Order: sequence, then C-alpha cells, then structure tokens
Amino acid sequence: MNADAFITCAVTGAGATADRSDLVPVTPRQIADAAIEAGKAGAAIVHIHVRDPATGKGARDLGLYREVVERVRSSNVDVVLNLSAGMGGDLVLGGDEAPLPLDPDGTDMAGAAERLAHVEELLPEICTLDCGSMNFAAGGDYVLVNTPGILRAMARRIQELGVRPELEVFDSGHLVLVKELIDEGLIDDPVLIQLCMGIPYGAPEDPTTLMTMVGRLPAGCVFSAFAIGRMQLPYVAMAALAGGNVRVGLEDNIYLSRGVLATNGQLVERAVTILEAMNARVLGPDEVRAKLGLRRDG
Repeated sequence: MNADAFITCAVTGAGATADRSDLVPVTPRQIADAAIEAGKAGAAIVHIHVRDPATGKGARDLGLYREVVERVRSSNVDVVLNLSAGMGGDLVLGGDEAPLPLDPDGTDMAGAAERLAHVEELLPEICTLDCGSMNFAAGGDYVLVNTPGILRAMARRIQELGVRPELEVFDSGHLVLVKELIDEGLIDDPVLIQLCMGIPYGAPEDPTTLMTMVGRLPAGCVFSAFAIGRMQLPYVAMAALAGGNVRVGLEDNIYLSRGVLATNGQLVERAVTILEAMNARVLGPDEVRAKLGLRRDG
C-alpha cells in the first residue's frame, strides 16, 4: 500500500459529459474555478482539458488554455498544473463499407509540434503523453491515433522543454512503448505513469487486470491509477492498495453517489476521506514537486 499518496483531479476532459451534468466546467473561467476548487479540497495536481465555450466539445485552442492557466496561476491556491496533450489524434472513418473519405466533423489530426503548442508557450509542470493508439469509444468508427513516430517526437520536445510527461497507459501493450521511450533516453527519471482503467476497448478495471498492469510497470516509476464511471471512487482505495496514487474528477465520472451529480471539489473531498480512513497521508503540491522532481510552475 502507498501510505503517502497524492491526488490528481481531472476537472473536465473532452468527452460528451457537459450535456449530462451542468456541473461539468466548460468555459475557461469555469475550468479554472474548478481547478482552484479541487486544489482547495486537497488535490495536489489538476489535469486540464479545454472546451469550446459555444459547443461544450473538447478543444485544443491555445487561447483557451492560456486563459485557464493564467487564472489558476493568479489565484492564491497552489496546485500543480498538468495540461492534456492528447488532443489532435482524433480519426473518424467514413463507415464500415467506405472508410474513406474520413468524417470531417469528428476528425482532428495534428502533428507533434502542433499538439504541444500550448505546452511550449505555457510551460506547465506536467503534460500528458498518450502512449498508444486504440479504439477509444464503444461503437462507431472513432480511433485515437498516437503513432510511435509522433510519440517519440512529442517525448523529445517535452523533454527539451523541461516539462514532466505523465505517460497515459490504457492497455498493457502501451507499456511496451513506454519502456522503449525510457530505453531511448526520451523520458527522464522519475518516470510518471497513469494507468487508465475501464475505458472501452482498453484494459478493464477488474483487480486482476490492474495488478497485471502494475506488475509490468518500469522499475522505480511513480504511478497513479483510476477507473471511470461508478468505479472511480472505489479505485481511490484500489490504487493506493496497489502502491499507486489517485485520480478523480468530472472527466471520468460525474456522480458522487447514485443519482447525485458531483462537483470536482466533492470528488476530491471524498478521495481525501477514503485515503485518510485507510491511514494514508495525502501529499500537498510541494511534496509532489519534490517527489517528481518538478520545476515550480509559473
């Protein structure tokens, strides 16, 4: 068991949740306020996506990221910023009999440099790096595309910027690429990994699969684990028992209990309660910076 765990709050994500809960933050002000709320509640790290304020859909607009980051940094709440670099790999085929041309409404493909433009300008302490391609959603013709070539280029640039990559692992095969990036010197110590469990067509969230993934982690890495939906809160205990750290937030689950919509702050507070009831200590931002070797944000 990890007796000194940190909490990451993924405050909004890019999925179709804003139409299911009016508590999911959409505008830059709402996203920043949610990050600040999560920090006050006990999250050491906040994981940030941005959304188009007009449609609520996930976006990668630099101006939106800039406003969120500036609002959080100008607050009096200390929290480690973790910006998503996962947007720009969305491929939607035209159908099962005519995959080409691609569906222009859902396809958004960008190169390595473009996917990191906001990271390069804003220099967060952490940004994500999704470590493989996969069929990411139940049904349909959507594929999340992260080729080894693009990921190597992104890892190299993240390293040059002095930002700590959080390696997002959705299935066991992604750990093969993680170990290759480490062996090639593209990931500095300490290696930070997020095990993403229960996403359709990725690793299921059952304990046996989680422990198999944990057993395949690179030696000496720091990891977190989370599951989506109703398994998010049980995974607070599961992750700590497996030796890892914790992630909660409205990106992955919109409920506090059956039928009760949550805020990010409430999910973080519940995670703190679970960890402390297990006699685990919840780490603060500066302790996380020391643990992960981060340069201070802003």
